[in-house]
Amino acid sequence: MKRRHDIDSATAPADSSSGDPLAARPVGASAASPQPRLTVLNDAFGKDPAMTKDWGYCALVEAAGRRILFDTGNSGEVLARNARAKGIDLSRLDFAVMSHRHGDHMGGLAHLLSVNPTVTVYAPIEGFGVYGSTMPASVPRIDSSLPAHERYFDGTREGAWRMGSAWPDAHFELVATTTRVAPDVTLIALVSEKPGTLELRELSMAIDTPEGIVLVVGCAHPGIGAIVLEATAVNPRIHCIAGGLHLLVATDEEIDAVVTTLHDTYRVEYLAPGHCTGEPTLSAVKKAFGDHYLYAGVGSTLALGATPGPR
Repeated sequence: MKRRHDIDSATAPADSSSGDPLAARPVGASAASPQPRLTVLNDAFGKDPAMTKDWGYCALVEAAGRRILFDTGNSGEVLARNARAKGIDLSRLDFAVMSHRHGDHMGGLAHLLSVNPTVTVYAPIEGFGVYGSTMPASVPRIDSSLPAHERYFDGTREGAWRMGSAWPDAHFELVATTTRVAPDVTLIALVSEKPGTLELRELSMAIDTPEGIVLVVGCAHPGIGAIVLEATAVNPRIHCIAGGLHLLVATDEEIDAVVTTLHDTYRVEYLAPGHCTGEPTLSAVKKAFGDHYLYAGVGSTLALGATPGPR
């Protein structure tokens, strides 16, 4: 089990690229609903004619006294249009989370930063990654026989070499291990071991509510079972999972195994799948979960309290 960190919201930010425990800036008072809720702002299916469908995922999560934007979808234009259609002010956020580096989850980040330039954005730490990182200057091998002008930084090897970010003005907090970033909000940090996404780092968000964990996932590249297992260390009761399960091309047998694990092994109470879950998986979830399957197309707002459902 990965080591966990807690963030003290009263302390100043640390240099999170070092792998040390992160420290978050104080978060302001939120106007979030007392009952947790999630609004889907980007997905490729939906029935709300005011919303624009697009590949990717983005959701506004209002829970634990926070307003959190989880991912930013595929396009800044679509994010702006759909937020406007739902009457959501993206300048009023406590923080944002980027689940992983794929464009259909971070494509709207430039728009978010244009309307909320100081928002803290939690993202997975990756060497040479698009969110920025650092490398200790002592890592590369040294050849002191070279003249100074042929050596890195004239042979000076102190501190760390900072890697640039695709969004140089953004306030990123890079997360290396599973970390509590606010009271009752934990970011689960895991790494994919699957071909095609090998070594891809991904964050999922576990919100501890009176009913159990509300788990929001982007694509579940590390495997939804592994993510849920990590979440049970926060609270063994998994109340609801929302987001992509990454089963687009899975066989029926693979789908049945995942759905059975969620339903029977982890006893997940409600499931609100979207994005890369895949159409056959949606059908399997509806069959297995019955009225505990929650439709979550773009534009859906789901109450996630004792009796989850549309609102």
